[in-house]
Amino acid sequence: MQLVQQRTLNTLSIENILARQLNLCLNAQQVRHLDNAAVTALRLSPHIECALMANLTVVRTLQDQIHAIETVLHSTVKLRSEFAILKTVPGIGETLATTIMLETGTIARFHSVGQFSSYCRCVESKRISNGKKKGEGNAKNGNKYLSWAFIEAAAVAMRSCPQARRFYERKKARRMPVVAMKALAHKLARAAFYMLRDGKPFEVTKCFG
Repeated sequence: MQLVQQRTLNTLSIENILARQLNLCLNAQQVRHLDNAAVTALRLSPHIECALMANLTVVRTLQDQIHAIETVLHSTVKLRSEFAILKTVPGIGETLATTIMLETGTIARFHSVGQFSSYCRCVESKRISNGKKKGEGNAKNGNKYLSWAFIEAAAVAMRSCPQARRFYERKKARRMPVVAMKALAHKLARAAFYMLRDGKPFEVTKCFG
């Protein structure tokens, strides 16, 4: 998880450099497929190119180590049918699907979608009385790994799924970006609950309308 977070940080740094300098929008996969020749062809100033190459070198190193760890994990983990179902969600690949499968356990232990969302830390921990906030519960209750997994999935889905992007943009227009991202993660967590409960793959129209 630590390595994936660092890879995401450096990937976002590259995306921001390209957006600022060239008004060029690349997604995470496109960034990771950049080679030295492609970077040189961008004709950036020497200092900017040096900064971008530094980030890209770190991303490549992290990717190698992540792949090595994943190879070991995938050779030992026992995958269940939920794994294939979760992989149909935009933004959820092998690593996130495995994390969600293992950390969720059996979906039958959650009596409602709200209970599952709360366990994933995708809802606010606050107490309301007469329409007013009266306090907060323990925000650290729940599973931090599921929280991380759905936030990561939301970040990828926002870039790869047009419907998820539109949902995020609507939320961001009214609230802060971090709140919009949490709302998208909550949306994906709710979808995952029903998918796991019913044994059905992701349907974008049901999730985003």
